[in-house]
Amino acid sequence: MAGSKLRVSEIFCSLQGEGTRAGLPCAFIRLSGCNLRCAYCDTIFAREPDRGEELEAGEAAARALAYGQRLVQVTGGEPLLQEGCGELIAALLDGGATVLLETNGSIDISGLDPRVVRIMDIKCPSSGMGRSTLWENLDHLRPDDEVKFVVSGRGDYEWARDVIIREKLDERCTLLLSPAWGELEPAKLAEWMLADRLPARLQLQIHKVIWGEERGR
Repeated sequence: MAGSKLRVSEIFCSLQGEGTRAGLPCAFIRLSGCNLRCAYCDTIFAREPDRGEELEAGEAAARALAYGQRLVQVTGGEPLLQEGCGELIAALLDGGATVLLETNGSIDISGLDPRVVRIMDIKCPSSGMGRSTLWENLDHLRPDDEVKFVVSGRGDYEWARDVIIREKLDERCTLLLSPAWGELEPAKLAEWMLADRLPARLQLQIHKVIWGEERGR
């Protein structure tokens, strides 16, 4: 029986640029299509659902696993928009990879394979998508999962800080605050976090520090 079809924007190998595994070699599968339009989006080329190559889930997994990396990230766009995403994740996991799924938090994550690491992006107000979060997803987070906030300014920071405190997110999983690339100086965000003793990590997009906006990095 043929597997589910996916629209794939790109498959490549690079260093993991974000999160607790930053700096590790990683294969990436970027699926096409996104239901949000964030002001700071850096993957506009992957937003349209009809762009990219059509592949069966198993073939996409095989291409990523062929890089020989233990770490594979499924990202987008918003990967959970595609019905075959679960099949893709299962194929990668069955192939022996540690699999990270990056999601924008607007789609239910409760049915995901329990072996996958969920990285959920909670959208701050300046993204223009601050009302998109499906808050019930927080109930399905585990200690190995990660939640990130992309912060463009002081207003975003205070909003993220209040969400972290209100939802007791530090008791659920790892928290990451990232300065929006080109919009907020990392030192400023670091100062705010230190002043508030915020129980979160400052993260920089190290792939951009190394290669800038070059695609496939």
